[in-house]
Amino acid sequence: MTSVPGRRSSTFTRLLRHGFTHPAVAERLLDLPEMAPVRTDSVLLDALGATADPDLALRGLVRLVEAQQPEERQGLLDTLIAAKPLRDRLLGVLGTSEALGDHLARHPHDWQALVMYEAADLHPGVAEFERGLAEAADPVSLRVAYRRCLLSIAARDVCGTTDMTQNAAELADLATATLRAALAIARGAAPEDAAACRLAVIAMGKCGGHELNYVSDVDVIFVGEPASDGTDESTALKAATRLASHLMRICSETTVEGAIWPVDANLRPEGRNGPLVRTLSSHLAYYQRWAKTWEFQALLKARPVAGDLELGADYIEALSPLVWQAAERENFVTDVQKMRRRVVDNIPAAHIDRELKLGPGGLRDVEFAVQLLQLVHGRSDTTLRSGTTLDALKALAAGGYVGRTDAAQLDEAYRFLRSMEHRIQLYRLRRTHLVPESEEDLRRLGRSLGLRTDPVAELDKEWRRHGSVVRRLHEKLFYRPLLDAVAQLTPGETRLSAKAAGQRLEALGYADPAAALRHLEALSSGVTRKAAIQRTLLPVLLGWFADSADPDAGLLGFRQVSDALGKTPWYLRLLRDEGAAAENLARVLSAGRLAPDLLLRAPEAVALLGDPEGLKPRGREHLEQEVLAAVGRADGAEAAVAAARGVRRRELFRTAAADLISSYGTEERPAEHDPGALVDRVGNAVTDLNAATIAGALRAVVREKWGDELPTRFAVIGMGRFGGHELSYGSDADVLFVHEPREGVDDHEAAQAANTVVAEMRRLLQLPTADPPLLIDADLRPEGKTGPLVRTLASYAAYYRRWSLVWESQALLRAEPMAGDADLGARFIELIDPLRYPAEGLGEDAVREIRRLKARMETERLPRGADPTLHTKLGRGGLSDVEWTVQLLQMRHGWSEPGLRTTRTREALAAAHAAELISTEDAQILDDAWVLATRVRNGVMLVRGRAGDTFPSDGRELGAVGRYLGYGSGHVGEMVDEYRRATRRARAVVEELFYGA
Repeated sequence: MTSVPGRRSSTFTRLLRHGFTHPAVAERLLDLPEMAPVRTDSVLLDALGATADPDLALRGLVRLVEAQQPEERQGLLDTLIAAKPLRDRLLGVLGTSEALGDHLARHPHDWQALVMYEAADLHPGVAEFERGLAEAADPVSLRVAYRRCLLSIAARDVCGTTDMTQNAAELADLATATLRAALAIARGAAPEDAAACRLAVIAMGKCGGHELNYVSDVDVIFVGEPASDGTDESTALKAATRLASHLMRICSETTVEGAIWPVDANLRPEGRNGPLVRTLSSHLAYYQRWAKTWEFQALLKARPVAGDLELGADYIEALSPLVWQAAERENFVTDVQKMRRRVVDNIPAAHIDRELKLGPGGLRDVEFAVQLLQLVHGRSDTTLRSGTTLDALKALAAGGYVGRTDAAQLDEAYRFLRSMEHRIQLYRLRRTHLVPESEEDLRRLGRSLGLRTDPVAELDKEWRRHGSVVRRLHEKLFYRPLLDAVAQLTPGETRLSAKAAGQRLEALGYADPAAALRHLEALSSGVTRKAAIQRTLLPVLLGWFADSADPDAGLLGFRQVSDALGKTPWYLRLLRDEGAAAENLARVLSAGRLAPDLLLRAPEAVALLGDPEGLKPRGREHLEQEVLAAVGRADGAEAAVAAARGVRRRELFRTAAADLISSYGTEERPAEHDPGALVDRVGNAVTDLNAATIAGALRAVVREKWGDELPTRFAVIGMGRFGGHELSYGSDADVLFVHEPREGVDDHEAAQAANTVVAEMRRLLQLPTADPPLLIDADLRPEGKTGPLVRTLASYAAYYRRWSLVWESQALLRAEPMAGDADLGARFIELIDPLRYPAEGLGEDAVREIRRLKARMETERLPRGADPTLHTKLGRGGLSDVEWTVQLLQMRHGWSEPGLRTTRTREALAAAHAAELISTEDAQILDDAWVLATRVRNGVMLVRGRAGDTFPSDGRELGAVGRYLGYGSGHVGEMVDEYRRATRRARAVVEELFYGA
């Protein structure tokens, strides 16, 4: 045929515009005589351009037209031009599936099967597919009929008449009808076998779950029984095995028509090594005794589909209870998690980035997460027992087990990834889950999913986005600590009646089960989503509360926090979803009064327990920045200091929570075994926090009364435990105040300003509010309580030069600038260094004076009636003994040993050991005693909510302190004995090193 050059150029351009990537080839095809109607009709050309691959669609159409009888060709093309639904479906299939184009070329009349499905709302089920396969009398005709039915499913899919879930369900229904037809052929070929047995075909996997792929193994299990005529079991099973084997060959063998799909029976008991067909009783015995965790997971999707459906129903009824007991198996959750990791580990390295099904962020991540949640929670909630992934996910969201946003994101991602998988397989009807690599394949795939602007780039972007969402939510849900805890509950514990709940509460050690039951009813009654989530959380929380000295207090605190945050959408979601948040909260609420009191004053701080970084103490620089920013935003000094105290309260809670969780440990975070590190962490955190709070109060007072600058330079010097970074939760802040008049400011004005600042800071930091006060103690100043609160640097110099006593020099060992003018603070330290580290060390008179003061303190300051062996501060081998011993070493040798020039007791002790001033054994004894005494004080404050220097007398409080120190229930006597032993050894070292005995 001779073409007109102008028309050729015009056609070439039109083809490019319509999305053809090989317009020259397409033009030659359109020039074929039989394609004249297509070439001249813009409707057909537009329809070809709308397909996923116009070149593929045109090639398929040419082959289909050529395969028609000459008198039929015009009728086919006229029908396509006139009937838009049929045109869109046929060309849509031809532009997406090369394999179905091949089928139509071999069976050119099968395109007419699409006519019956032109109504957009017609979605066939098993019965319709059985009618479509009814005439298949042999394996070859069954394959042809199967492909004809598959053609109709693909047509609705590519045209958007069905969504992914309907498409997958239709594929499963077609598989069901095909298995029935194949079994009928097998029975027809061996009627004596059919008469000898009952055979049920149980669909597993995606077929069982009504979510089959275009090309997938159809997983089945066969159940056989003797026929009712009295056939013996052995004969019946042999007959059933022959029928089952024939069925598998019919579906699996490849001919010119291709295979239908492999029938895989390897999910049966003992896998490929086990008999192909078993009786129901044999199946039941195997699952009761030998089955592994993954086998119960597989049974989630079991569904009778062919053969003796009554026998199939009996199989499901018998095994279903075992499926929902699987989560009670030892290490169930961790076994499922390990199995998922093994799947990922076995993916070839070259495929892992293209693996749509098994790779990280793939379909298996969604399916495993959903199945694990089903198996754990479905024991007591029957609404979760669906074999279809997205139906189960919807039920999990409705029941509050998965957040609605998380469920919606997983649903969207799963639909997109399954749609990708379907279109990849549909192209050549090959079983694959790898994303193609070629530009042409990716372009066709992207266009088939509706991505038309830049199909390849858009496809990659959407795939990566959905994969990232899936991986993130899989990690969040699949490795959720709460899952393992719920799995370890007995079935009766996951949903308790009022009577059963009361009995369990009493058994768990709740002192007032009736009150606890009222809390449970208040938290979990009703049909709200909040109540549903609480019903999931509470059985686990009850056990965690019980693993404490005061379960009742833990449950009460949880109710109070829940009431306070009842309308906050993130609260219960946090406990259900985020890491160890629920267990962390349980530990904190049941450990004592301090942390719950701090939390209840600002319940939103519970969010810290779900943040992986939330339990890490924040440094002074960050704290000071936040405090000063809050002060800067406030109106007036009182509001500014209130804001600073609010930050302090939150950070005290963070520190206390971290201390408790580190000491107790959780499933996710084992208890720490270095008490010294715990003590140092608390001391540093509280010191930094108090320093930042004082800096904020100073800024607030100065700004309100003087604006940007105080008339005198001003510095706050930390003393005692404050200066030593050894504060506990209830410690006052020991300080000295120093100032220096600015140039041009007279001494009186400067002193008045400095005293005003001190008075106002102390007042504002102690105002009665919801936040704990910060008490500032300046009693270590020169002349003690009778001396002025504030002195100039020159006044300090004059005093220390003329009047300083040895105890004052000793007190200055822990002096460190904490707030205010940094230069002034540094000059103060420069002033006092010669006093606290005297050249050539202390004289004998000074040493005797220090010993005398210590002996007097032991005699006069120990509270009346206190047990000297248990008083942590002033008692035998307690804090005072160790600190005075270390400080004596510092004053005697600090001038020559730089390591001793530190405000911190443990650092100084380590330096003394390094300088060989104390033996390794003695240093360890002193360090152990000091750390233990400090931890007891911290524990008492955490448990009682108020400071104390000795063990509580109340049994529950004593038990809670023991739990904090790592002693289990019933072992508080060991704790007290260990304390006495440690401090007795420390006192012996003190007698030798301090008193020279």
